[in-house]
Amino acid sequence: MKIFRLIVLILHLGILVLLFGVLLNAYIPPKVFPCFNLISLGFPLLIIGYVLITFFWIFSWKKRAFAFMFLGLFFLNPVKRWVNYSTEKKEAADLKIVSLNVKGGKFGTENIENFINQQNADIVLFQEDSGYEYKLNNLKKNYTSPIVSTYSKYKTIAHKELFEGMYNEEFNAYAEFSDIEIKGKIYRVINLYLQPFKFEKSMVKLNGNTEQDEQKVKGIIKRLIPTFKMHQDQVASIRTSIDESPYPVILAGDLNSVPNSYEYYNLSKNLNDAFFEAGSGSGTSFHDYKYPLRIDFVFTSPSIKPVTYHVDRSIKLSDHFPVISTLSLK
Repeated sequence: MKIFRLIVLILHLGILVLLFGVLLNAYIPPKVFPCFNLISLGFPLLIIGYVLITFFWIFSWKKRAFAFMFLGLFFLNPVKRWVNYSTEKKEAADLKIVSLNVKGGKFGTENIENFINQQNADIVLFQEDSGYEYKLNNLKKNYTSPIVSTYSKYKTIAHKELFEGMYNEEFNAYAEFSDIEIKGKIYRVINLYLQPFKFEKSMVKLNGNTEQDEQKVKGIIKRLIPTFKMHQDQVASIRTSIDESPYPVILAGDLNSVPNSYEYYNLSKNLNDAFFEAGSGSGTSFHDYKYPLRIDFVFTSPSIKPVTYHVDRSIKLSDHFPVISTLSLK
């Protein structure tokens, strides 16, 4: 039994080290050490394993349980970025935003139009829309981009493509900002789609064949790491737009990255994560794989208060679920 407990202790310490590695994404970029970003993808499994082993020590009446319980407090906020239960906000919402990766409309553009028109949103942000012009009630798109589009009830007074001239067969990321005048005040709305990993299900599905599965895992890592490094440059461009904005910022879209990643920490700096502030339940927004992946986000400047945040899993309009958030601008 002592040997078993020693093995469990080593395993528990190993998981703890990996979890702290996830926190280092706030400081260490992928071009310096990309492995921490890889670990962020496994955070849900790591934290579940950590909690289960902690309970094992509790039920074994071991004093080390208290140490692991205390160290576990460091991961409360990282967990809340995946699964959260917020109390009802007292603020009155005066802006409704919908963000959705439409996957080129492959699930039906008419279905997307019908859903959006039912939402009565003030601003709608699409990613992977391939430049298609959606027919949306009371919403207008003033600028056409090849990957993302911003529809608004309000007047757009300025617009800029943040990766201008960089789009090609290899570089599929896109981001734009629209300075929108809402009720006499201007807000910068940033719509982003970071570089995709271009995975197909067959590339990530393990079939039990050791040799084939090993090659698939190597192939996944070879695709992940260069993409993480591309994200670093893309995040820097978006971060500049945030930091130099003379207006409050609303940042939303498909990060192709999970909470507690380098992308998350650096894009959310000095911004509120609407799910963290007002969401309840799971934040998972990508449903094509049987694994919890929250890669769609809404962030706001501190002066903009998230009131509600909802991932609508009642309808499948693409491989992403729509993200709906209401905000208080007062």
